[in-house]
Amino acid sequence: MTIWTWLYAVGRPTAIVLGLGVAVAGCQAVPGDGPWMNGAKSTSSEALPFDVIDLTPTTVVAYRPPGSIDQPSTTGSLSAATHISVEPGDVLKVHIFEQYEGSTFPTIQRPGADLGSQRVANDGTIEIPYVGIVKVAGLDLRDIEQRIIQQLGSKAQNPQVIVEFVADRNNTIMVSGEVKTPGRLSLMEGTRSVVDAINRVGGPVGPATQLQVVVRRRGNVILDKQYSQLLAGGDIGVQKGDEIVVRTNSQTFTVLGAVAKAGNVPLTKGNMTLLEALGEVHGLSDERANKTGVYVFRMGDIQDNPNARARVFRLDLMQPVSIFVAQQFGMQANDVIYVTNAPLYEYNKILTAIYRTFSIVGIVKGSVTPTTSF
Repeated sequence: MTIWTWLYAVGRPTAIVLGLGVAVAGCQAVPGDGPWMNGAKSTSSEALPFDVIDLTPTTVVAYRPPGSIDQPSTTGSLSAATHISVEPGDVLKVHIFEQYEGSTFPTIQRPGADLGSQRVANDGTIEIPYVGIVKVAGLDLRDIEQRIIQQLGSKAQNPQVIVEFVADRNNTIMVSGEVKTPGRLSLMEGTRSVVDAINRVGGPVGPATQLQVVVRRRGNVILDKQYSQLLAGGDIGVQKGDEIVVRTNSQTFTVLGAVAKAGNVPLTKGNMTLLEALGEVHGLSDERANKTGVYVFRMGDIQDNPNARARVFRLDLMQPVSIFVAQQFGMQANDVIYVTNAPLYEYNKILTAIYRTFSIVGIVKGSVTPTTSF
């Protein structure tokens, strides 16, 4: 074998291996690194489809979690009970008493004052012995008692009338979905608000941050919020006929890049901060992470303004004040946290690929032994 034959034999696989090594190095350096964030400069954000916001003690004020901002509670304005009126189908029980023995009706000390249950007819009336037909639809219990006394007239001396519900068919609300005992509740039991109603059916099944509450009233949706938001002060009063549906609505954010544990992470509470979110994935990777390149991608404002322009928030953890800034930045569902790789880590990957390539070349050369002298 001539020297040229030997060089051809050795050079051909060497070139192939070098080509493969460069290709492998290129594949490792580009797809696994994520976007090139140096192009996202705040000074050129007008030309981009999103706004780039550097998180500082000044800018983070507008993005604090809900729990860190004083919000007026609506539960304090709820009335003790809504107006309970009688409707057709309700069942009432009427008691009439008189002060003296020997009158038409018994005294309160004697048994037998109960005149029985009266179902409200379709025309909104009930019929009571010695009283006659009484129009009760649209009246509350107090008004019905006064109307019965008026119709008694001189048939009784200083009568005392007590009217109570036996079965409340109309002043009810329905609670269904992810609750322990779904069913219908009567407002006569003192149910005041949506949270109160959910508690009265045994409470929700699952964490509050992963449940959504929808309230329909007369065919219209008047409330559509996470259950945790209701607990934080967004509760509202209920009215008869309301339908309350509690359903699962997983709230998660995604963490990518140079972190210890990337993936989808549930929002365990409604006021989670960026620092807590990084803690959920065990922090940044010491070997890989670029401490100056922590980004949060947000498609609009999911909670308040879904049509808002997308934003990219940039945080430099090399600055000590950034720890306090991260404690004030509130996370939202569907946010994406991306931590870039450090430049030295990228160079180290390239050098490692080159080293492996030449190691393979050495192995190939060692496997070919020239047999012909010059």
